[in-house]
Amino acid sequence: MAEAREHRQDVPWLFDPRVLDPDQEVVSRAGLDDAELDQIVELLRALRLWREAEERMSEASRRYMRLGDTDMRALRFIIAGQQNGVVVTPGAIAEHLGISTASTTKLLDRLAAAGHVRRLPHPSDRRSVAVEVLEETRRIARDSIGRTHARRFDIAAALSPEQRDVVTRFLRDLAATADTPDPSADTPDPSGDPADAPA
Repeated sequence: MAEAREHRQDVPWLFDPRVLDPDQEVVSRAGLDDAELDQIVELLRALRLWREAEERMSEASRRYMRLGDTDMRALRFIIAGQQNGVVVTPGAIAEHLGISTASTTKLLDRLAAAGHVRRLPHPSDRRSVAVEVLEETRRIARDSIGRTHARRFDIAAALSPEQRDVVTRFLRDLAATADTPDPSADTPDPSGDPADAPA
């Protein structure tokens, strides 16, 4: 697996529009010289490396704690709430994860059976319960996930305020591309029935 990752790192043309889109049908290169294009390609390669590294770290944490991704996200949310004095409810967990209340109940049943969380009476709402992570699980999460986050924090702290602003803006703009509608999605299928095309 490591060899496959290394191989991907050594094929920059996978990110190079000069190779993938020579006629500029999708990616415009207007106003960019080769040095700038090389820099952009290297940036995209670095993003790919970060994404793969993050996937490896997440997978290692899941294996270490023997939990799935959704369970890990739930634990991080509950731990963050506890550390900030917030009473975490099943409803809050469901909203955070974007899952149904029924799925949240099953998730909490799994985590409770595995000895990770416990349900307690809500201090002010009789209709709800509070969810807490047990101390041993909190300690394990701190020693694995917490230390990884600390290293990331140190890297961000080493940047200047101006650099952090640039990186933050870049990552937010990049994330926003996921919400940009695909223009081809609104194009009627020419092989389909014209009656099925949107009015």
